[in-house]
Amino acid sequence: MADDLVERPSLQVAVVMRRERIEGNRWQDHRWVLHDVVPHEPAFGTEPRRILQDERAEHWLHPGHTVTLYRDDAEGYYLNATTPAPCWFVLWRMQDDPAPGTEPIAVPHTVTLSYHDAGRWLDAQETVEQVPAPAPVVDWMRAFAEAHYVPEPKRRQRPQSFQPLQDRFGNPASVSAGGKRRGGGGGGGDGGGGHG
Repeated sequence: MADDLVERPSLQVAVVMRRERIEGNRWQDHRWVLHDVVPHEPAFGTEPRRILQDERAEHWLHPGHTVTLYRDDAEGYYLNATTPAPCWFVLWRMQDDPAPGTEPIAVPHTVTLSYHDAGRWLDAQETVEQVPAPAPVVDWMRAFAEAHYVPEPKRRQRPQSFQPLQDRFGNPASVSAGGKRRGGGGGGGDGGGGHG
């Protein structure tokens, strides 16, 4: 309960989606892709809007997304921050109910910096794309991860010679170096064991 009252670090961002033409495909003349994630500005307003259009592509701005860092996902931020190319992950879907007479547009639903979030979304067959995160955001994420991520201690592996022996049924087994040997060669009936 007390954790609910903790102020969590967060950023306000806007997502830019790009609808681009596809040449030479008779089944599909365009596709949607993630173009960028940018800091939110009050001037962006709250509704998605087209901000650029030419003969090759159009860009749509989707303002008002909050990216929050959670302590229990510190490992996900650590994994992102320590890669060669830290990035934003965006889950987006095609619009369910476009206005009459308009084509559906790609709508971003969630923005995160967590590798674990992105992995869960991909496992759920969602559309997830990524774009590079700027250095100040990466520094912010890294500082949070370093403050809250505690790596699991690596358990020292015992050398194989110290592993308990088991038979093929999983029961403890023992090996004795001394004692009687069975079979040919050493302790036959003549006591001396020599060959003529």
